[in-house]
Amino acid sequence: MKLIFAFIVIVLSATSYGQKNYHLIIGTYTSGSSDGIYVHHFNTKNGDSYPVDSIKTSNPSFLDIAPGEGTIYAVNENAGANGKAGGVSSFSFDQFTGHLKLLSTTSSEGNHPCYIAVDKTGKWVAVGNYSSGNFTVLPVLNGGGLGTSTVIVQHEGKGPDKRQASPHVHSVVFSPGNRFLLVNDLGIDKIMIYSFDEHTGSIKPADQPFIDVEAGSGPRHLAFHPKKSFVYLLNELKGTVDVFRYHTKNGSLFALQTISSLAADFKGFAGSADIHVSSDGKFLYASNRGDANNIAIYRINKRNGKLALINHQPVLGKAPRNFSMDPSGKFLLCANQDTDEIVIFHRNKRSGLLTDAGKRISISKPVCIKWALINKK
Repeated sequence: MKLIFAFIVIVLSATSYGQKNYHLIIGTYTSGSSDGIYVHHFNTKNGDSYPVDSIKTSNPSFLDIAPGEGTIYAVNENAGANGKAGGVSSFSFDQFTGHLKLLSTTSSEGNHPCYIAVDKTGKWVAVGNYSSGNFTVLPVLNGGGLGTSTVIVQHEGKGPDKRQASPHVHSVVFSPGNRFLLVNDLGIDKIMIYSFDEHTGSIKPADQPFIDVEAGSGPRHLAFHPKKSFVYLLNELKGTVDVFRYHTKNGSLFALQTISSLAADFKGFAGSADIHVSSDGKFLYASNRGDANNIAIYRINKRNGKLALINHQPVLGKAPRNFSMDPSGKFLLCANQDTDEIVIFHRNKRSGLLTDAGKRISISKPVCIKWALINKK
């Protein structure tokens, strides 16, 4: 009955609004009342949403969607004594109904996998393991399932902060041209840069194999500018954003700027978490958890890519681990992990500023938000 009702809702909404409707796919931690991954229908005209489907899987704290949007991949952020208890799961995704079905589950070859990315061909999936400080590349099989890891890379080193006693891979990001894999390691204060072969899934150190950031910064997530060759790195421990010029031919990075994500008078732990650039390339947003619980808003200089802080928006909750702008750019959805709620903000496209839309999605420990277009049959 649940799926039949959801099907009717989607048909009526899609008929009314056409391609203004998207599936909102939500990853969670399952230590509370959550079962795993949830699918909602989201209307970009008014910000309304409706639950569509869910599927049980352990700690799907980060998700990615294959090209074509017919398969969803999730980490299973777990750990064990053998150092290889983390998992990776794949799910078929019905783009019309939003229904999920488990295809495969395999090892992430490490503990606490916290980030997953699909390459542009849809043939390879990279996974970063936080606690064990390594990452892996897995092949995508016919039908969307995952094969055994073909690449496992272990990082070495440490940093000055108490959380940096060992490597901690926190994100793995394919470059827009699919030629490089950038790996942020919070434990060793480096962005590691690897050349990537999309035909074989193999990797090797790039011409510039890494770039250091300020000691104790703790690099977490990064975002590519959608129109120009700039990369923006968010550092979790110091609450800073580093700006780099990115060279598309060899993958190298050149540091341009470091700017705080915090207010000038802020005292406390930053716990910075997520970073995104608006689709028009004009604004950058970065979330701060810790004692701040806000989103920093920056204007991007269109010539040199540098940032100017223009505002901090309180997230109206606690621990904004992940956030995402909807495909229309009119809304920003913030997953507040510790207050069990996704808060929906209106986003002013001209000023970049956020205001409370008065809409909420109640869900236990939300930590990742992705989008997929509703495909009308």
